[in-house]
Amino acid sequence: MKKIRLLVIEDNRLLRDGIVAMINEQEDLRIVAALENQEKVHPKITETKPDIVLIDLGLQGKNSLQLVRNIKLDFPEVKIIVMDLLPLQQDIYEFIKTGASGFILKEADVDDFLNTIRLVNKGQKILPTNLTGSLFSQIVTHAAKIPKESGLIRAVRLTKRERQVIELISDGLTNKEIGWKLHLSPFTIKSHVHNILEKLAIHNRIEIAKYAHEDQGFNDMKDLVSLIDESSN
Repeated sequence: MKKIRLLVIEDNRLLRDGIVAMINEQEDLRIVAALENQEKVHPKITETKPDIVLIDLGLQGKNSLQLVRNIKLDFPEVKIIVMDLLPLQQDIYEFIKTGASGFILKEADVDDFLNTIRLVNKGQKILPTNLTGSLFSQIVTHAAKIPKESGLIRAVRLTKRERQVIELISDGLTNKEIGWKLHLSPFTIKSHVHNILEKLAIHNRIEIAKYAHEDQGFNDMKDLVSLIDESSN
């Protein structure tokens, strides 16, 4: 029997150890790693290749929503289940929209906990039982079905100037250096950076550089603009 492989991220050691022990007792489940924070998540996923990642919504001092977003960006095939005592409806909506496949209430009984894992592994979206059948659950389900924007669509939304700024950020230039190169003030460049972050729904210059290097949509658009510029000469 092929076991469902799970990686757990939970900063409460007692709870983390309990989850590991409970899951490892199951014939069809196996914990491949258990972490107390998100510092080594990406290398661990690469190393252990889990089917599902269990994430505590309330990791101390950390942004669990951003963690879900980053995991789904780099490992789209990995399913994510979020754990919490009593998540707010808005939290559930945001996590499902970002890519989480389900929620487990920490007060759930063992059967519900394990059943959620098995159903998510089969491709189902699982909400807390107290929301099942509610209008809110239907809204969340609808949000989960909305196709995410392709990289090309996101790139099209960028202006030519913003694409230039992205390329220069990816080359390691500061706002002052970019302004000098484009003959613009640092304040104007700062405004462009802000707009780029908003349009791409990312949070810092490192993510902008990563987008420039890895996003096929941006590279496709860059090539298209280059061809247009050449044909107009």
